[in-house]
Amino acid sequence: MRIFTRSAFIAAAVFAPTLALAQNWDMPTPYSDKVFHTINIMEFADEINSATDGAMTITVHSAGSLFKHADIKNAVRSQQVPIGEFFLSRLSNEDAAYGIDSQPFVATSYEDAEALWAAQRPVVTELLAKQGLMPLFAVPWPPQGLYTEGEVNSVEDLGGLKFRAYNAALEQFATLAGASPTQVESPDIPQAFATGQVEAMITSPSTGVSSQAWDFVSTYTPINAWVPKNIIVVNKDAFDALDASVQEAVLTAAANAEARGWAMSRAETEEKTAIMAEKGMNVVEPSAELMEGLRAIGAQMQEQWNASASEEAKSIIEKFNM
Repeated sequence: MRIFTRSAFIAAAVFAPTLALAQNWDMPTPYSDKVFHTINIMEFADEINSATDGAMTITVHSAGSLFKHADIKNAVRSQQVPIGEFFLSRLSNEDAAYGIDSQPFVATSYEDAEALWAAQRPVVTELLAKQGLMPLFAVPWPPQGLYTEGEVNSVEDLGGLKFRAYNAALEQFATLAGASPTQVESPDIPQAFATGQVEAMITSPSTGVSSQAWDFVSTYTPINAWVPKNIIVVNKDAFDALDASVQEAVLTAAANAEARGWAMSRAETEEKTAIMAEKGMNVVEPSAELMEGLRAIGAQMQEQWNASASEEAKSIIEKFNM
């Protein structure tokens, strides 16, 4: 029979609550460890671990290794995992409010993107709350540029190209430009180009470098079409179950991650564009004719967006334009 000393009982009494409260969360993300979004999230997880003295740990499962990108939001909602990251405008089919940051030429600078997020965040928070989710922070990608084989001087030059898309807005944009859109996730870009599935794309300098775009296209044109965001959400029930001090640590780390992530994104734009040039890509400023044509498509899409958007979504634009 096992004998416990008085000191052993005291130790058990002291440490049992700590053990009971210890949390180890799995966090799926869509992008590789080299992408600055993932690097930022790993720092977020490290900060929580440190602030809680190990009472809360988050294991980051990057590059869609735990759940595919399309499944992450519902995995958090169904409590298969308590927390996850995804591209916010992927939810635009649920409500247009989620996709306003991917509408062409609504916000094309970081200053505009910050103002748009300030207007968007309360609406997104309310919409997610109806599904038992809570946003922790959001971080933008660099402004989106055009990747092609050879220079593009007008919208007509895009006609007939097989175009990589990553959300509904980009599918619509490509279609209006006369291209043929195909949904391709970030990790699959090199294979999609290699097999002829796609011939051109609009994406960030970050994705251009991580996919080694110089292996399959020759030209990058920084059209700065939009500044889309990734969002990190938590299951509200899982968050509410945390000790109050751990909740505070999570929220503090989230605020720090958002501020850090926006700064990382700004630095990323210049750094990754320079890398593409060093790798031999031709970085060309867009012609006036190209921008005029692209902005016309953006205006057409905005009209269609206004016709079908919810009142909540429209309120974002109204606040943004104030």
